[in-house]
Amino acid sequence: MALWSGRFTASANEFTQRFGASLPVDKRMYKQDIAGSKAHATMLSEQGIISHDDAEKICTGLDDIEREITKGTFPFDINDEDIHMSIEKQLIARIGEAGARLHTGRSRNDQVICDTRLYLKSRISNVMRANYQFSRVLEKLAHEKQHVIIPGYTHMQHAQPVYLAHHLLAYVWMLSRDFKRLHHSYEAADCNPLGAAALAGTTYPLDRQRTTDLLGFSAVCENSLDAVSDRDFVLDTLYACSVSAMHLSRLAEELIMWSTQEFGFIELSDTFSTGSSIMPQKKNPDFAELVRGKTGRTVGNLVSLLVTMKALPLAYNKDLQEDKQGVFDSLDTIYDCLTCMAGMISSMTIHEDAMERQAYTGHLAATDVADYLVKKGMAFRDAHRIVGHLVLLCEQRGCALTDLSLADFKAQSSLFEENVMHELDIPSIVRARNSRGGTGDKALAYQFNVVKDVLHQQEELLNALTRSVS
Repeated sequence: MALWSGRFTASANEFTQRFGASLPVDKRMYKQDIAGSKAHATMLSEQGIISHDDAEKICTGLDDIEREITKGTFPFDINDEDIHMSIEKQLIARIGEAGARLHTGRSRNDQVICDTRLYLKSRISNVMRANYQFSRVLEKLAHEKQHVIIPGYTHMQHAQPVYLAHHLLAYVWMLSRDFKRLHHSYEAADCNPLGAAALAGTTYPLDRQRTTDLLGFSAVCENSLDAVSDRDFVLDTLYACSVSAMHLSRLAEELIMWSTQEFGFIELSDTFSTGSSIMPQKKNPDFAELVRGKTGRTVGNLVSLLVTMKALPLAYNKDLQEDKQGVFDSLDTIYDCLTCMAGMISSMTIHEDAMERQAYTGHLAATDVADYLVKKGMAFRDAHRIVGHLVLLCEQRGCALTDLSLADFKAQSSLFEENVMHELDIPSIVRARNSRGGTGDKALAYQFNVVKDVLHQQEELLNALTRSVS
């Protein structure tokens, strides 16, 4: 019979036990469940609610159980509803009446949400570190390739030339925003619900600040109804994972395109590629495709919990059991995707000649030729039209802007002089774009310094989180 069976005359049948059980999902929180129980027992003893001897027996018994679960020798029972009941049942079987006193002043409602908050804090900090490490990989590659020029795109058409480093740093900034969102979700989880009990608090003189301190929470959840029913922090985590997955998917898409014969910008290492079962020549970017594909699952987990939460009355409802599987999956997935992308980027071969060759196609100097006329006093719209005619002339002749003669330029405007040819030099075009945030040499150097500061701040924050968890 279940630990809550006193009011019942019959047990759930095999199907309903299996349907209602969360143990296969939540048993990964065993460390957090045991930590919460030890803190609760310690506080109960200090408040005189249970004896010091009972608290010692409880904590010793829980330590033994934790060691067994870690080693894989703990006797999990398929009939146990969840990790809390599984551990408590074994504790009572081992230490007797003292174990039965552990649940004084608490409910599984505040217990499970305490476990979830502790677990998410640990997993989120791991994902934040994976995010940071991937940013370091991108930053390092950007430094190494900072003078490689590639075509920049809009609408997947050649637009203006940029440094490859500038392109890579764009993803570092995306990751930095992901890092902030993850940290926000960490802070949202960092609140202690223990003592809220089922929904209304308890008549026992609990010291909620004491369990808060013992468990390393930064605050107490101040409303017992909200404490047991709040899943905003889970949604925050799912949202952070979803946006991060979307960013990784964008980069994965570019890697997939860049590795095609049509682009030829990169070659992924054999470690991050697969072959074909029928076509011997194939080298497929399967792992980049998997990163792209897993975005759908991550976003689906967010939508799933949003729909689950949308009409739940206060306080606890069994629907809330569905909060963990999705967020566990999303955190596992985004951690693996970040790790995979870091390995993929750090091991790929970059074909600089192919990138730079494409930077000389598609009339990428057109904007600078228009700016040349503007600097001589022409309105930009007029300059835009004139250079559009020059591009059309190139298309008709099947040539590039650099193939046109000075006479061709002067036929469109008398403002063109010999020095217009300088405006057609792709490296000069890239170097000159030094407005803040631009791709030019000075702007890029400044951006590297800012990125360095951001990553240093991230490292310090991660170190602080590690100290707080330990």
